[in-house]
Amino acid sequence: MNKLRISFRVNDKPVDAEVEPGVNMLTFLREHVGLLGTREGCGKGDCGSCTVLVDGKPALSCIMFAFQGDGKSITTIEGISDGERLDIVQQCFIEKGAIQCGFCTPAMILVAKALLDEARHPSRDEIRQAISGVLCRCTGYKKVVDAVEEASIRKAGG
Repeated sequence: MNKLRISFRVNDKPVDAEVEPGVNMLTFLREHVGLLGTREGCGKGDCGSCTVLVDGKPALSCIMFAFQGDGKSITTIEGISDGERLDIVQQCFIEKGAIQCGFCTPAMILVAKALLDEARHPSRDEIRQAISGVLCRCTGYKKVVDAVEEASIRKAGG
């Protein structure tokens, strides 16, 4: 099978590679780039645990082929902090106890970050809608909504 040449940015770093046409973005990120924060829950696009941001929008990496990232910017959980400080969403998840087992947490945080990059003060219903594509069996979502709401307040400056 002929490999495809792809070039895109992952967490603001250039990535150039050759991939088999059937390799999904999740596998590419984990096995070829070495970023293990993106998780596979179902492998069918149902649970949302594999969510990454593609050009700032949530995308399911388990059903996205790696070649579909060509020319795009991919952000994983590893790419939202500056290495010194956590992103405000990450910090609020910790402070509000929105992290239980942690399996879906990277996806929840990325979805919340995408929401807050678009909506200055989302309502609790808008937050619930935004995170609804990421299934969680531990938190019951209340603490997650609280964390995103707190992050929106802090991000807006008070």
